[in-house]
Amino acid sequence: MSTSEASAPRWLAALPAVLLVAVAAWETCATRRDATSVPGDDAWTAAEAVVRAQHQPGDLIVFAPAWVDPVGRLHLGDLISVDDAGRMDAARYARVWELSIRGDHAPEVAGETPAFEDASGDVLVRRYDRAAPARVVDDVRRHVPEVSPTRSVSDVYREVGFEPHACLELSVKAGTTMRVTFPKLQLGTTLVGYVGIPDVFERRDYRDPGTLSVEIAGATVASAIAGVDDGWVRFEAATTPGVAAVTFEVSTTGKPDQHRKLCFAAEARE
Repeated sequence: MSTSEASAPRWLAALPAVLLVAVAAWETCATRRDATSVPGDDAWTAAEAVVRAQHQPGDLIVFAPAWVDPVGRLHLGDLISVDDAGRMDAARYARVWELSIRGDHAPEVAGETPAFEDASGDVLVRRYDRAAPARVVDDVRRHVPEVSPTRSVSDVYREVGFEPHACLELSVKAGTTMRVTFPKLQLGTTLVGYVGIPDVFERRDYRDPGTLSVEIAGATVASAIAGVDDGWVRFEAATTPGVAAVTFEVSTTGKPDQHRKLCFAAEARE
């Protein structure tokens, strides 16, 4: 056997170790680059000043990407009420402030054109003005529902999809159906709502989805399925203005002794 033939296997055996060192070096450099690309406190303070100079009561403030939200609240949290933080969605806000980094956008303003923009710092500040925000005619959380079979329905703030939401929470036994009826809900031209599974531990321990359907005058007008990874799931139905009985029917699958918690909210809008 020649010397070159003997050395070849040793070189091949060393190849995985060489690749491992190269990958480790690349990850170290990438981590340092990501860390230095995050704006510092001075950048956030400058962006905060821009917002505070023009902020008006009723404005909504959002941050992008979502994981930077705690940093944003550190600077502007006093301008974000509990109701704003736990909002169903952002459709009813006439003015929305977006503070973003790394060129990201908040889903609340997706596809919209900003009326104001300040790109002087590392935190980009945009304001979106809406000529016709949604007008809320009624909200299911303003009413006491009739529940069949008789169970408690709680008006709470819950974590759904790692975000806070004000909602009506209930627990439904697997294989059964709960009907939550609002006998006199004032309707507009649309009924918009969301449903999700609250509590990260609930989603971890019980993986079956929940199903919600909406009935008006005995007809199903909307439905949605909320899985453990789906977050806050939207549903919508066109409605005729006026007072009507609206029923939310909730069910789930799973083992007979399991109970699935679900959280939903809905608004009648024009």
